[in-house]
This record gives sequence, structure tokens and C-alpha cells, in this order.
Amino acid sequence: MYKIRNLPKLFRLLIAATIILAAGSASALESPRQNAEILLDTYHRNMARLETTSFGPPLVVESFERDDTVHVDVYGIFDYPFSSVTTALKVPANWCDIVSLHPNIKACTNRELAGAWLLTFYLGNKTYQPPEDTRQVKFHYRNVVQQQEYLDIILNADAGPYGTRDHRMRFEALPLDGGKTFVHVSYAYSDSTALRLVIKIYFATLGRGKVGFTVIGTDRNSKPIYIGGPRGAVERTAVRFYFAIQSFMNTLRSPEENRFSMRINEWYSLTSRYGKQLLDLDKNDYLASKTKEQANQVILQRQIDTSLH
Repeated sequence: MYKIRNLPKLFRLLIAATIILAAGSASALESPRQNAEILLDTYHRNMARLETTSFGPPLVVESFERDDTVHVDVYGIFDYPFSSVTTALKVPANWCDIVSLHPNIKACTNRELAGAWLLTFYLGNKTYQPPEDTRQVKFHYRNVVQQQEYLDIILNADAGPYGTRDHRMRFEALPLDGGKTFVHVSYAYSDSTALRLVIKIYFATLGRGKVGFTVIGTDRNSKPIYIGGPRGAVERTAVRFYFAIQSFMNTLRSPEENRFSMRINEWYSLTSRYGKQLLDLDKNDYLASKTKEQANQVILQRQIDTSLH
């Protein structure tokens, strides 16, 4: 039984596990054609919202919470051709460079096993941690559909820390006119009874001021009131990953030796626009932590590559 003085640390670990490993759509039961049509219908339904979004870049965030599942969808437009997006994101190793931009992911490694790709996320606190002090969660990478006008990628982990399960991250994309791409990033997970109890206590105390993007009302000054709790937490993570993908795309045309430095600066710049939801770290602290963590990630990946040869 944890004593009261140990609860803040437990909260941090549990919430980190929840908001980082929230991932994707519940399943891809529809056919590729149906999924592409659904995504196209979603684009037409959200065209006006994408043009008038208050978030700056074209971005729409939707979420729901049902029983033990929290699900978030982020829709947006990339100023890159569909072919460029597909070429970049169909490479499993690139996802490690993407997800590790998130403050709570301290490293990510990839390996191919029997024709399938496995990505290992090293989960920790927002401040710097060496890999040995983190928790590892293994995600299976699946390029479900890659067609001329539709891309569907899923990362899933059957089990996560603290009794969580069915972690899924999903990325969909389809081409738009003008050399642009409509993208969809979704996240979902199922939690445990024990985790729900701790999360409820956390968001009633230490995490009371943390909010997401969904507006649930207005205050006496007519200012928006944003969703809090687990839905708000997963919304924040979804948007952080969306900006991680965008940061990766924005720096691909730069010389390879400059890309990492540019990516972490780009990610911080994009997320800092939404300080109420996303700004948790000083820029210098974030950049310093990520620089050290990237060096650790390179070493871990090199060890894996060496062992496979």
C-alpha cells in the first residue's frame, strides 16, 4: 500500500502511462474502400471547421469517453503531397523519430521480426530519464492499407502498464487538391478499475488545472471552459503526436545532420501556441532533455541493429 507521501510519484507514473499510450481507433473492421470513403466524408463534414479553427493551423479535435475506453480523433491538413506523406510514414523506423518528440517518450527503438515490425516505447516522466529508468511498452506496426489515394497505419499494443490494454494509435491520410493531404490521427485505450480510481483522484487534486481542447461551456467572462480529466489528457497527447508528425514532415527537406535539432525546435514552437493545454516545460529544458535522449536512442538502436547481423 502506497503512503500519502508517495502518491504524487505514483500519479505521475500512472498518468504518464495513460496519456502516452492512448492509441488509435478501436479496430479496422471496415474494408479499405469503406475506410477511405469514411475519411473523405469526414473531410467534407469538417471543411468549414478546418477553415475557421481557433487553433491556428487547420486542426479539429474530437473525443469521447465510454465505459473503460477513451477515444480521441485529430483531423488536419498537411501542406505536403500525399505521395510525400506516404513515403515518409510507411517507414517504421521514422515513427521512432516521430513519437520520441513527445516529452514522456524517452526513446524508441524498432526491429523487424519474422516480417513484422516491433516498436518499443520507453515511457517516463517529462524531465530527462535514462532508458534504464523507464518502462518499456512494445507496439506492433502495421501498414494496413497503402493505396494510390489512401493510407492507413496502425500501431497497437495488447497490454500496457498498470493493467491497461488495447493501446492503439492510428494514422490515416488521403490526397487533397493543391498538393495537400488530409490526415487523421486517432488514439484509444482501455484502462483498469485501479487505474480509473487513481486517475479520478489525480484530476481532482494535482491535475485539476490540466485541460484539453474540447469546449464544454463558457465562464462568467464568456471565455471557453475546456474539458479536463482523462479525455483532456488524451486530447493533449493526441495533439502532441499530431504536431510530432507535422514536425517530422516539416524538416524532411533539410540536410539530414540538421533534422533532429530542427524537429525538436519545430515541435516546441507548434505546441507552445497552445500554452494552456500543452506548455509544461521550459524550451531549454525540453531541448536539453531531448538531445540527451536522442543520443540514448541512437545507442539503443545501434545495439539492436548489431545483434541482428
